[in-house]
Amino acid sequence: TGSLLQAKVPRDLVKVLSVESQSSTKAKASTERFLKNSLRHHSRYDLSDMLCHKAVVLNYTRPKKDKLKEHKKVKGLNARQKRAMKIFQIKQKHQSYEVFLPLHELWRQYIIDLCGGLKPTSNLQFVQQKFLKADFHGAIITVISSTCPSYVGTTGIVVQEFKHVFKLITKENKFKVIPKRNCVFSVEINGFVSHINGCMFEQRASERATKKFKVRRAIDL
Repeated sequence: TGSLLQAKVPRDLVKVLSVESQSSTKAKASTERFLKNSLRHHSRYDLSDMLCHKAVVLNYTRPKKDKLKEHKKVKGLNARQKRAMKIFQIKQKHQSYEVFLPLHELWRQYIIDLCGGLKPTSNLQFVQQKFLKADFHGAIITVISSTCPSYVGTTGIVVQEFKHVFKLITKENKFKVIPKRNCVFSVEINGFVSHINGCMFEQRASERATKKFKVRRAIDL
């Protein structure tokens, strides 16, 4: 280490660095002065011994890493704010049966894949369980039984599903809100017709996906 500190500057670097090499005596004295000024409690150490046998760290400290700021959880909108902003309202110009037909085609492919192809040999109980847990946005459903006679026969594409109601768009471009409770719905896909009791559907689609259902016969209303 001492020989490196006291070595002469190469000629090709003299002009670049604008410095001149000192004599060995001056270089040694300059190095010792620098060490005395840099090292704390330098009287305890033999400077010549330090230069010959080990490297010297001249008051170097690593910069401290800044602690990452904790990200605060952003609170979502509550139900009152969502209603005020009309987030779930579909504009009148979009309330068209033709607009939602592509969504229905996507749902058909989704439900076929979910049920393993819907083959004639498919287990009906297995298919029924998959229907109960499926997302029905885009499905064409029909009310086949209800305590309210005016709902019976209503058919349309599900454009919105909430905990207690389905919102449908009919072929006549009419927007219908059908309660799940006390209604029985039928869904037809590739020749399979499934009847589902709406009382078993009184959960949000995300909650229904993880719930275990007991398949029961649809009650007569």
